Amino acid sequence: MPAFVRRKRSGLLDNSIHHEDPLSGVANLFDASIVFAVGVMVAAVQAFSVMQVLNPDSEFTIIKKNKQTGETEVIEKNKQEIKVKKMSQDKKSGAGTRLGIAYQLPDGSVVYVPEAGAAGTSGRKDTK
Repeated sequence: MPAFVRRKRSGLLDNSIHHEDPLSGVANLFDASIVFAVGVMVAAVQAFSVMQVLNPDSEFTIIKKNKQTGETEVIEKNKQEIKVKKMSQDKKSGAGTRLGIAYQLPDGSVVYVPEAGAAGTSGRKDTK
Protein backbone atom coordinates (compact mmCIF):
# COMPACT_ATOMS: atom_id res chain seq x y z
CA MET A 1 0.00 0.00 0.00
CA PRO A 2 1.38 3.35 -0.88
CA ALA A 3 2.14 5.65 1.97
CA PHE A 4 0.50 8.64 0.39
CA VAL A 5 -3.03 7.79 -0.60
CA ARG A 6 -5.20 10.62 -1.71
CA ARG A 7 -8.55 10.73 -0.11
CA LYS A 8 -11.52 12.42 -1.58
CA ARG A 9 -12.05 15.64 0.23
CA SER A 10 -15.53 16.50 1.38
CA GLY A 11 -15.65 20.22 1.70
CA LEU A 12 -18.13 23.01 1.37
CA LEU A 13 -18.31 22.85 -2.40
CA ASP A 14 -19.25 19.18 -2.55
CA ASN A 15 -22.53 19.57 -0.62
CA SER A 16 -23.54 22.95 -1.98
CA ILE A 17 -26.48 23.76 -4.22
CA HIS A 18 -24.18 24.36 -7.20
CA HIS A 19 -24.63 20.76 -8.28
CA GLU A 20 -28.37 21.29 -8.69
CA ASP A 21 -30.30 23.22 -11.30
CA PRO A 22 -29.56 26.95 -10.88
CA LEU A 23 -33.16 27.90 -11.80
CA SER A 24 -34.82 25.71 -9.17
CA GLY A 25 -35.22 28.68 -6.80
CA VAL A 26 -37.21 30.67 -9.37
CA ALA A 27 -40.27 28.47 -8.86
CA ASN A 28 -40.34 29.38 -5.18
CA LEU A 29 -40.14 33.07 -6.02
CA PHE A 30 -43.08 32.71 -8.40
CA ASP A 31 -45.18 30.98 -5.73
CA ALA A 32 -44.34 33.67 -3.18
CA SER A 33 -45.30 36.43 -5.62
CA ILE A 34 -48.68 34.77 -6.33
CA VAL A 35 -49.42 34.57 -2.59
CA PHE A 36 -48.44 38.23 -2.18
CA ALA A 37 -50.66 39.33 -5.11
CA VAL A 38 -53.69 37.47 -3.72
CA GLY A 39 -53.10 39.05 -0.32
CA VAL A 40 -52.98 42.53 -1.84
CA MET A 41 -56.23 41.90 -3.74
CA VAL A 42 -58.02 40.69 -0.60
CA ALA A 43 -56.81 43.75 1.32
CA ALA A 44 -58.02 46.06 -1.46
CA VAL A 45 -61.47 44.44 -1.48
CA GLN A 46 -61.79 44.91 2.27
CA ALA A 47 -60.42 48.46 2.24
CA PHE A 48 -62.73 49.74 -0.49
CA SER A 49 -65.84 47.89 0.75
CA VAL A 50 -66.36 46.22 -2.59
CA MET A 51 -68.37 43.52 -0.86
CA GLN A 52 -71.24 46.02 -0.46
CA VAL A 53 -71.47 46.33 -4.23
CA LEU A 54 -71.58 42.55 -4.67
CA ASN A 55 -74.19 41.99 -1.93
CA PRO A 56 -77.66 41.91 -3.60
CA ASP A 57 -79.46 43.23 -0.48
CA SER A 58 -77.23 46.24 0.21
CA GLU A 59 -78.26 49.88 -0.14
CA PHE A 60 -75.83 52.81 -0.23
CA THR A 61 -75.12 56.18 -1.82
CA ILE A 62 -71.74 57.41 -3.03
CA ILE A 63 -71.09 61.05 -3.97
CA LYS A 64 -68.06 61.50 -6.22
CA LYS A 65 -66.75 64.94 -7.22
CA ASN A 66 -64.16 65.59 -9.91
CA LYS A 67 -62.00 68.48 -8.69
CA GLN A 68 -60.72 69.37 -12.15
CA THR A 69 -64.04 69.66 -13.98
CA GLY A 70 -66.35 70.34 -11.03
CA GLU A 71 -68.73 67.54 -12.07
CA THR A 72 -70.48 65.63 -9.32
CA GLU A 73 -71.79 62.08 -9.66
CA VAL A 74 -74.24 60.48 -7.26
CA ILE A 75 -74.21 56.68 -7.35
CA GLU A 76 -77.19 55.06 -5.61
CA LYS A 77 -77.62 51.33 -5.09
CA ASN A 78 -80.98 50.09 -3.91
CA LYS A 79 -80.86 46.29 -3.67
CA GLN A 80 -80.52 45.11 -7.33
CA GLU A 81 -80.84 48.56 -8.97
CA ILE A 82 -77.89 50.94 -9.45
CA LYS A 83 -78.49 54.52 -10.63
CA VAL A 84 -75.81 57.03 -11.63
CA LYS A 85 -76.84 60.68 -11.67
CA LYS A 86 -74.53 63.33 -13.10
CA MET A 87 -74.95 66.81 -11.70
CA SER A 88 -73.54 70.00 -13.14
CA GLN A 89 -73.10 73.63 -12.13
CA ASP A 90 -75.33 74.81 -15.01
CA LYS A 91 -78.26 76.96 -13.94
CA LYS A 92 -81.69 76.02 -15.27
CA SER A 93 -84.65 78.25 -15.92
CA GLY A 94 -88.17 77.78 -17.18
CA ALA A 95 -91.73 77.29 -16.04
CA GLY A 96 -92.49 74.81 -13.29
CA THR A 97 -94.82 74.02 -10.40
CA ARG A 98 -93.92 74.86 -6.84
CA LEU A 99 -94.09 71.66 -4.82
CA GLY A 100 -93.23 72.84 -1.33
CA ILE A 101 -90.67 74.42 0.93
CA ALA A 102 -87.37 73.01 2.21
CA TYR A 103 -85.93 74.11 5.56
CA GLN A 104 -82.40 73.53 6.80
CA LEU A 105 -82.25 72.79 10.52
CA PRO A 106 -79.38 73.93 12.78
CA ASP A 107 -77.89 70.41 12.76
CA GLY A 108 -77.54 70.58 8.95
CA SER A 109 -80.41 68.26 8.01
CA VAL A 110 -82.99 69.39 5.46
CA VAL A 111 -86.75 68.99 5.94
CA TYR A 112 -89.13 69.16 2.97
CA VAL A 113 -92.66 70.36 3.68
CA PRO A 114 -95.13 69.91 0.81
CA GLU A 115 -97.60 72.73 0.29
CA ALA A 116 -101.33 72.17 0.46
CA GLY A 117 -102.72 71.74 -3.05
CA ALA A 118 -99.32 71.07 -4.62
CA ALA A 119 -99.00 68.39 -7.26
CA GLY A 120 -98.89 64.95 -5.68
CA THR A 121 -100.45 66.00 -2.34
CA SER A 122 -104.01 65.60 -1.17
CA GLY A 123 -104.23 69.08 0.36
CA ARG A 124 -105.11 67.85 3.87
CA LYS A 125 -102.94 68.01 6.96
CA ASP A 126 -102.29 65.10 9.27
CA THR A 127 -103.31 65.87 12.87
CA LYS A 128 -101.44 63.02 14.50
